[in-house]
Amino acid sequence: MIKADISRARKFLTDQEYIHAHTLATKGLEEVRQKTGPGSEWLGWRDLLAKPNLELITQLSRLGKEIHVSADVFIVCGIGGSYLGAKAVIDALTPAFTAKGPEILFAGHHMSGAYLNDLLAYLKTPKADGSKKSVVLNVISKSGSTLETALSFRVLRKFIHEEFEDASKRIICTTSETGGVLNEVIDQEGYQKFIIPSDVGGRFSVLTPVGLLPIAVAGISIEALFEGAVSSYQALEDDADVIVEYAALRNALHTKGITIDIFASFEPELLSFGGWIQQLLGESEGKDGKGIFPTVAGFSTDLHSLGQFIQDGTRSLLETFLVVDEVDAQLTVPSGLAFGDGLEYLEGDSFHSINSKARMGTIEAHCEGQVPIVTIHLPELSAKSIGALIYFYEILTGVFVYSLGVNPFNQPGVEDYKKAMYRLLGK
Repeated sequence: MIKADISRARKFLTDQEYIHAHTLATKGLEEVRQKTGPGSEWLGWRDLLAKPNLELITQLSRLGKEIHVSADVFIVCGIGGSYLGAKAVIDALTPAFTAKGPEILFAGHHMSGAYLNDLLAYLKTPKADGSKKSVVLNVISKSGSTLETALSFRVLRKFIHEEFEDASKRIICTTSETGGVLNEVIDQEGYQKFIIPSDVGGRFSVLTPVGLLPIAVAGISIEALFEGAVSSYQALEDDADVIVEYAALRNALHTKGITIDIFASFEPELLSFGGWIQQLLGESEGKDGKGIFPTVAGFSTDLHSLGQFIQDGTRSLLETFLVVDEVDAQLTVPSGLAFGDGLEYLEGDSFHSINSKARMGTIEAHCEGQVPIVTIHLPELSAKSIGALIYFYEILTGVFVYSLGVNPFNQPGVEDYKKAMYRLLGK
């Protein structure tokens, strides 16, 4: 179960401010549960957990395992919610340097020709034994015409058709059930297809084939991930106080002028998860002149670049720490040599213990610097815990944004840059 400690931030609010926000958050929860708020046709991410499609999960898991043992490179081609969720889970749950299975690379999330050039050169470089790399491509797009993704798909699709005789078996499309450019290509080429549910938006899609297939290819148990999300869903259906209280806190701090929420962790594995939260909240709440801007920091690294501002800068910040209570790796500070670094007092201590005390010291200092602090606790880094955290932030997003009086599930502002861009490109 995910735990949230809002006590340090709650001190920045009067009882009257918090009670008013709590009323709004309670109403927001009911709008989510009863599907009465604006955009309620996009609440399919809750239905996925209420009635899990175990047959689909088994199919995705089986295919993921096949690719895991047969491919050298698996490319995820997508932007926004089409890749951020998968990357967040993969980075959280796979070793930094000793991952087994295919390299998982990402494309279609920007329009850098240099990046694609380098990627093609890398894919064409033989393995150490001189043989060709085995490459599988998963393109993820509801429309198939999102510019960043479509450009990369065009390049990578051409590469696979030129390099492999069984190209149609190496390209997997995750897209809408009907319509869109990709479905025309699928019909023409016979590519394998998985469906993005029509009632699930991109930033809420990590527990659909959008995220589950790449995660399975990485060797992570999507069964355990989904089980964690379902358990979180069921627990929060029974008692959602933690969500209402957290949403109320954010609402009240927003009203008091808090404009930035820094999602920070002392665990580098969770940096990409912060990036997923950044899109989930940012694209959901940033409308009608409202919202708290979500940003991401990796501590202690970024304490050496952002720490001064957080401690003494403009008091417009909320800080949310993602905390892992137990870790497996228990590396200790070595002894036995004349190191000369003055760290003898730490010899024999575990790095996790040192890291935890650094976190506690940072929280203490930032609280004294008048920064409201929230801590979100995972029991450990596991597929079940990450699955639970995914649903925790999905439901928090819906409840909080409804409490602001905003539709959490549209993104009208995203279309504005596209209109200008396409006009300049001559479309």
